[in-house]
Amino acid sequence: MSAEASVPRADASASRVRDRAIALVAAVLAAVAVWSIATLAGAQLTVDQGSGPRDVTVLAVVLNSAIAALLGWGLLAVLERFRASAIRIWTAIALAVLVLSLVPASLVDASAGTRVALVLMHLVVGAVVIVGFRRGARRA
Repeated sequence: MSAEASVPRADASASRVRDRAIALVAAVLAAVAVWSIATLAGAQLTVDQGSGPRDVTVLAVVLNSAIAALLGWGLLAVLERFRASAIRIWTAIALAVLVLSLVPASLVDASAGTRVALVLMHLVVGAVVIVGFRRGARRA
């Protein structure tokens, strides 16, 4: 009887992992799409954070968006273990982090086109992660 009871939980867990992995990949691809469009449109994706100008490379976009999504996934997984209202708490935190991430992206020493591209990358990654991770989250 206990084996039967654990099957739906295992299926839900596998489904949750699949949904979050898909959201992570989609977030990375969305950020790369914004980077590609900005690059093709002629934006000089170069920022200066005090140590001299640096290009915003596709590798940096992939790594940063994947790390942000993985951190969000980890926080949600921890909250789900300990809080019945995990998805509400996580969503509030994720939205706050997204809004706060827009400040340096919009104020960085770069061209207007670069700042627009950076803000759009933050927005698409945030939107995809929030919607995608909420999709398979445990409900209270």
